Amino acid sequence: MIQPSTDPQIDRIDRRILDVLQRQGRLPMTELAQEVGLSTSPVTERVRRMERAGIITGYQARVDPAALGRPLLVFVELTLSSKSGELFEKLRAELLHEPRVLECHLVSGRFDYLIKARLSAMSEYRELLAQILKKIPVPAQSNSYVVMEEIKESLVLPVEPPIA
Repeated sequence: MIQPSTDPQIDRIDRRILDVLQRQGRLPMTELAQEVGLSTSPVTERVRRMERAGIITGYQARVDPAALGRPLLVFVELTLSSKSGELFEKLRAELLHEPRVLECHLVSGRFDYLIKARLSAMSEYRELLAQILKKIPVPAQSNSYVVMEEIKESLVLPVEPPIA
């Protein structure tokens, strides 16, 4: 189970480590230790502890989507005509295995799902949307938003304690 950010086991130094690693995940432990003002051994142990606790969930490279031929970013609101746990599970199973879908969130509000997809062109988007809608056993409505300009995208979370 992932510890909440207010957990007393995450102290000021852990937060500094998390901040640095979010921005520079490939930083050697010796350099990370210098950044946070500790020696290498304690920093390494803190990082390993946070990995074991599920606070640090992984490391990955950020890749330019255009370099991979996927410059089109689309958000889709999906509204199902009926709702049930079984239906939600079926859609979940379908979308989990679709690599072009980067994010999918079951949300509250006027629609049911918010989907984020990276694609090569509008024709690929039409094909993806048709594929998704075909696999839903009830009628569904979609609203699409094609991104014209990406202003900010970040995976870096604030590390300071949340305001109560």
